[in-house]
Amino acid sequence: MPRPPERHEPEGYGDLLADLKARVRATQVRAARAANTEVLRLYWSIGRDVLDRQRVAGWGGAVIPRLAADLRREFPEQRGWSASNLKNMRRVAEVWPTLSDFGQHGVGQLPWGHVVVLLERLATREERDWYAAQAVENGWTRNVLEHHIKADLRSRLGAAPTNFAAALDAPDSELAQQLVKDPYVFEHLGLTARMAERDVERALMDRLQDTLLELGRGMAFVGRQVRLAVRDDDGAVDEFVVDLLLFHVEQLRYVVVELKVGRFEPAHVGQLGTYVAIVDGQLRRPGIHAPTIGILLCTGKNGATVRYSLASSSAPVAVADYAGLPRDAREALPSADELRAVIEEGGPEAAER
Repeated sequence: MPRPPERHEPEGYGDLLADLKARVRATQVRAARAANTEVLRLYWSIGRDVLDRQRVAGWGGAVIPRLAADLRREFPEQRGWSASNLKNMRRVAEVWPTLSDFGQHGVGQLPWGHVVVLLERLATREERDWYAAQAVENGWTRNVLEHHIKADLRSRLGAAPTNFAAALDAPDSELAQQLVKDPYVFEHLGLTARMAERDVERALMDRLQDTLLELGRGMAFVGRQVRLAVRDDDGAVDEFVVDLLLFHVEQLRYVVVELKVGRFEPAHVGQLGTYVAIVDGQLRRPGIHAPTIGILLCTGKNGATVRYSLASSSAPVAVADYAGLPRDAREALPSADELRAVIEEGGPEAAER
């Protein structure tokens, strides 16, 4: 069978083709967004009309199932004309009374499925507007939106106690504060009682994508059990091991994460501060990267002790609980003293476990 003749592309053809593909895709995105906006406007207007007639003309609740049946009959090829969906349209008009209210907030830019999640999972207009804005800004899927609502992201974001205001210059301290939560919720790990720190760390890595999602948008994985060598003046080398090293791609800063099973102890801040200083000195590029910060994750803390410990540290550090265990399982976790006793009694093998 003869081979087809080879095609010789004219000069610049590849660049033109790549440009055309990009323009087509951009137009498809704009068209999809415009179509979504029109659907949302339609749904809001239907909800407004139903709500007005029920309030002013005294229409009863039975009108919604009737409207749903008639609309399905008229538009059998279209989805969305169920009675429950018409009720959601009415609720949208209740929450956002004017079209400008609805269209000028993030909710007016979301797919309808996201809007339904906001209606069903949240109780106030303020909460709905906040999560809608975050979903638009961060490009959340519906599942991600539900995850963050369930995990109460709004109240946790920036809530971890830190010394960022004292250790970092403004506005960098405010930016760093936005990276931390309290508590972190790792329900995806399936944690069980009496897990050692290495088991928790391994679980974090086994579900890396979900872990990074909880740690925050823009976090990129650098490494686990990262070994850092520090040479003394006399030539001796000390080695330190960082549990988890991340890099925030928007703020351009390294983030050192240290895991502790058990309650917070002041010594933890000193240890983490040392790791932060080493990463800052060895990996950070001054003038390009923002200062390194540390996040200590533990399973319990005393607020006053944390505040005093943070005040004594010059390294920018945050302290947060991590959740994901049932309450009875968290209470069953071994204390720091119990862990030390096992290590002391069992020698190196116990320490490795």
